[in-house]
Amino acid sequence: MGKKVKKELEPPPKDVFDPLAVESKKAETAVLMLQSPEEEILAKSCDALYKFAKKGDENKVTLLGLGAVESLSKLISQEDKIVRRNAIMVCGIMAAHNDVRRLMQKLDMIPPLIARLAPEEEVVVHEFATLCLAHMANDYTSKARIFELNGLEHLIRLLSSPDPDVKKNSVECIYLLAQDFQSRSAVCEQNAIPPLLELLKSDYPVIQQLSLKALGSVSCEAECRQALKEHQALDHLLKILEAKELNDLHVEALLIIANCLEDVDTVQLLQQSGGLKKILTFAETSPLPDVQRNAAKAIAKSAHNAENRKFFHEQGAEKTLVDLLGSDNNGVKVAALQAISVMCANVVSKDIFNKNGIFQIIHLLNKDNAEVQEAAVFALANLSTGCPNNASAVVEADGIDALVSLLKDKGEGVIANTCTVLINMATQESLRLALESHGVMTALVATLQSSSNLVLRKALLTVAALGCDAEARTEFRNAEGLIHLVKLLNSNHDEVRRNTCWAIAVFASDEVTAAELYKFGAFEILQEMNLSTSRRNNFSELAESKMLDNNLSLKYNQKGHLSYSNLIKDGFYDHGRLKPSAKLPSLEELSKQPPNQNRAVILVNTKYPELIAPTPPPEEEKPAQEPNHGRSPSSHSRSASREKIGRNVPSPVDDKQDLPSGRSPSLSRSGPKEKSSSKIKNRAKKEEEKTKEDEEIPPAIIQPEPLPLITPWSPPVDQDLIDYISEVTSTILPLPHPREQVVALAKFIAEKMGGAMAKDRLHEFSWELHVSELKYELKSNVIPIGRIKKGIFYHRALLYKAIADRIGVGCSLTRGDYGRAWNEVRLLDDSVRAGTKAPPETYIVDLMHQPGRLMKHGSAEADHYQHI
Repeated sequence: MGKKVKKELEPPPKDVFDPLAVESKKAETAVLMLQSPEEEILAKSCDALYKFAKKGDENKVTLLGLGAVESLSKLISQEDKIVRRNAIMVCGIMAAHNDVRRLMQKLDMIPPLIARLAPEEEVVVHEFATLCLAHMANDYTSKARIFELNGLEHLIRLLSSPDPDVKKNSVECIYLLAQDFQSRSAVCEQNAIPPLLELLKSDYPVIQQLSLKALGSVSCEAECRQALKEHQALDHLLKILEAKELNDLHVEALLIIANCLEDVDTVQLLQQSGGLKKILTFAETSPLPDVQRNAAKAIAKSAHNAENRKFFHEQGAEKTLVDLLGSDNNGVKVAALQAISVMCANVVSKDIFNKNGIFQIIHLLNKDNAEVQEAAVFALANLSTGCPNNASAVVEADGIDALVSLLKDKGEGVIANTCTVLINMATQESLRLALESHGVMTALVATLQSSSNLVLRKALLTVAALGCDAEARTEFRNAEGLIHLVKLLNSNHDEVRRNTCWAIAVFASDEVTAAELYKFGAFEILQEMNLSTSRRNNFSELAESKMLDNNLSLKYNQKGHLSYSNLIKDGFYDHGRLKPSAKLPSLEELSKQPPNQNRAVILVNTKYPELIAPTPPPEEEKPAQEPNHGRSPSSHSRSASREKIGRNVPSPVDDKQDLPSGRSPSLSRSGPKEKSSSKIKNRAKKEEEKTKEDEEIPPAIIQPEPLPLITPWSPPVDQDLIDYISEVTSTILPLPHPREQVVALAKFIAEKMGGAMAKDRLHEFSWELHVSELKYELKSNVIPIGRIKKGIFYHRALLYKAIADRIGVGCSLTRGDYGRAWNEVRLLDDSVRAGTKAPPETYIVDLMHQPGRLMKHGSAEADHYQHI
């Protein structure tokens, strides 16, 4: 047997590289290895990078800077399954970073990612591909790209995957895609509702929540809500609400129900099945604030429909909402208030909230939370609109102070809704008076200085609504609100300008306010506005007319005509014509001017000046009150009253001392001795009483001396005019027929103004000299009309109008050229008084040539009287 010979190994081929085991400790090396053609190296490199990226965002950024994403974008389409799987895993982890997603979108990685959702791919590939798509679906551009490439179909198919991670990522991606209305419709069209409802039975809460969120998004579409109804989705949702162990799903479930409640059919179905009552009970009893808030939002959203409001009312939704106002959570309060605002469209609901809710809403106005305040005042605005009882309830709940304080709020919505409440309250006189007593007009002045057009529009309407009372106008005027009102006439906002004109039309209802508005330039602005075709409005014309009707001196100056309804009152003055750009001076300014060459200002005034009590100085600190030594407080008050009366009213004893000397029958029978003893006794008795009273009166209650009364400036009283009116009232007013009164008054005026004067002798009627003498005598350009004894046309016509208005004889006053003026009256002919129907005739009354002559309007003689 021969010896064995050892077989020699064959050497490896010379062209083959010997295997090299390399251990790398740097990410840069692993990234470089992604360029290797060897599949094993690629797979191991991807696996190493996956573990590295999973550790944190800083590592993801590092890999992004090393260019790993570019290489991975190619490897996710690699033929080798292991390489493809590991590359997808790295992409899924890195896509959580925003910068990485941006680069992936730029590299257009969505098509290969969707391709990895094919059924033949491994479950791990599905998991990380859907994860990557879910991350990328946070960007709108990526959503559109996924939808464009029909990625939704693959995601819906994967909802039935056996792997929970795949389900979770797929439903999350669907939820994000459903934020876009196109994708929502596609979800329903591709029958995604059943698998989404099936996911509600999952053992994983995160999958259940994401499924509910996806259903909440798609339920915004009417077609999807119909699909939910067909698949009995509401039954599933109500079961979730009834399960206390699923309270983490209650919020999302209620959001879906809220969307479904927009359909009347769904609300009716829930009412019939008792589901609506369950929802209201659940909202009232749930311990979770988010659940209560969403329940209130559901009611608010559904109650926009009139039929739904009816169903909610039948289930007692008002009580539920009022109970939610007592929650400690501000979000719940806001949602409940918003639902109350919507339910207010039902009149019956308004009455229910009047009994139970308004007091709580007023209480919420004083909260520090701005959202609660805004929602509360918005609810009050809706509650009080068209409901006087609710407006009165605001006052009964002591809500005026809170509303007035809200006018100083910074939020324009709060101020606007507060103004709406005030406008609704202003429809009742008693409530207007209550508002005025709390200084609402002064508070509104500040709102007129706002830069918000919304605030200005509402505030101006509020000012107009409250300005119909004289006391309110006075308070607003004293608070310097008129100047801000006039400034707003120049606003470039049409509605602000329109509302300002309306407010001025209301405020110009009294003479004092109309004069103030004219002083601030409102009349000139309104004139310019009414000449503009783009800026004028109906209220601007009304405001100008109101200002003239309540400032007849200005109207006669500007228009040269006073109608039958313009009754001349005390304080009227005729200044004469002014230049177009000139401003009419006030009567006080004219009275303080010395006599000059200008035309005399004719004054009508029979009112005596009023005395005004001055404002007392601030009281000094009173000394400490002395002990009363056992006397009751009433004794102090009685002694104080006696002291006060004694200082202001003369006593009977003083009156007797002031009587003229003379003896009464009783004194004449007594002798001198009895008189002297009687005087001594009386004097001693009086001194004793005075000493006693001085001891009783504590020094703290001694009243100061009364201040002298102040006499403000007032126009001179025309005593002659007073006498004229008295004489006319006793002689002409009793005449039986208007024609007789007109003629008699014309003769009376002519007699007082220098008598009749023939046409050809007018140049001999020296009325100018007479007026100049009066100006010199009175040392003023202002002359009371009664002082004029030689009057020309415009003097007589003004006096006729002034007296006729006092006795109820209707007439107008028109100024002509060159000192002419005339009065027109309307009288019925004798045939009309006999029963013939005919309109009254207009006559011009002759006061100069043949006093009492009536000339038909438009006749030759009337024309001649009106012109030279």
